[in-house]
Amino acid sequence: MLLGDVIASFEDPVLASEALLALDDLVLTARLAAAAAEEDITPGEFAMQSVGHFVNRADDEEWLTLVGQMSRTDNPGQVFLRRILASRLDARAAA
Repeated sequence: MLLGDVIASFEDPVLASEALLALDDLVLTARLAAAAAEEDITPGEFAMQSVGHFVNRADDEEWLTLVGQMSRTDNPGQVFLRRILASRLDARAAA
């Protein structure tokens, strides 16, 4: 899963669901669905907002950690998505 393909898929609810299920993390997917429902948006929209939030707010250390993790996998898009979603959901829960 390429990162650009993942982000582009969020605009289609069916493809967004498939991308989120491909993360193979039902707890994360359920948390995302609940957060999206609370904000009255689709899970894909929540995921797109999470990507934008990370891109605009992550510091150098977060980027370096993420790039390191992505370089050690065959599926960097999945690693990126899992990390930014978990980060956003954790920050949201702490607020």
